[in-house]
Amino acid sequence: MIQSPKPGTAFTNPPMHSPATAGTLAFDPYSLAETLHNATSDWHQHNLQPEESPTLFSIALRLHKANFDLWHQEDLARDPHATDATITSTKRSIDTLNQRRNDLVEELDRTLLEAVQQNPAAPLHSETPGMMLDRLSILSLKRFHTAEQTSRPDVTEEHRKNSRLRLSQLDEQFADLAAALQHLWSEILHGTRRFKLYRQFKMYNDPTLNPILYNSSNPKQA
Repeated sequence: MIQSPKPGTAFTNPPMHSPATAGTLAFDPYSLAETLHNATSDWHQHNLQPEESPTLFSIALRLHKANFDLWHQEDLARDPHATDATITSTKRSIDTLNQRRNDLVEELDRTLLEAVQQNPAAPLHSETPGMMLDRLSILSLKRFHTAEQTSRPDVTEEHRKNSRLRLSQLDEQFADLAAALQHLWSEILHGTRRFKLYRQFKMYNDPTLNPILYNSSNPKQA
C-alpha cells in the first residue's frame, strides 16, 4: 500500500512494485502520481509546455498542464479588479482548456484500451483510468496551493494551522487515489475488471450543438 507523503511533498519512499504492463506499454500510477507532483512545482518556476507525442507519459503531462493552466485562469476570472474584457477573454480560455482537458482524458483511455486485451466478461468499472488520473492532477494542484498557505507570513497562525490540516487530508486523498488507480490497473490486467471509453460529448464549444452559437450565426433561425 502506498504511504502518504509528508505534507506538500512527493512520495519520498514509494513501495517496491512492478509497473503494470500490457504489450510494450508500461502504466505505473505511482510514478505518474509523483511526476504530476513534481511537474506542479516545476511549472510554477518555469511555465514550460510538455512535449507533444503519442506516448502515455506525454498525454498524462499534457492533461496535467491543461489542469494547471485551467487553475490559474480560474483565479484570473475571479480577480475583483478585472475588466469585463479580461473576464470575457479568460472565460473563453477556460472553455478551450476544459475542452482540451476532456479530449486528453479520452486520449489517455484510448491509448490504454489499444494496449491491453480485456476480459469482456469482467465487471465494468464506471470510472476510467483517465478520469482517475485527471482527479490526481487536480489533487496535485490543490496540495501545492494549500501547502503555500501553510507558510504565508501575511495571515494568522489559525489560517496556517487550518491549511496544514487541509493539506494532511489532501495528501491522504492523493495517496488513496494513486493506490486505487494502481489496484484498478492490476485488476484489468488480471481480467477481473474492465473499463470502456466514455465520450464526454461536450456541447458548449460546438457551433452545431450550442443554440447560442448556431442561432447567432443564423439569426433568421433564432
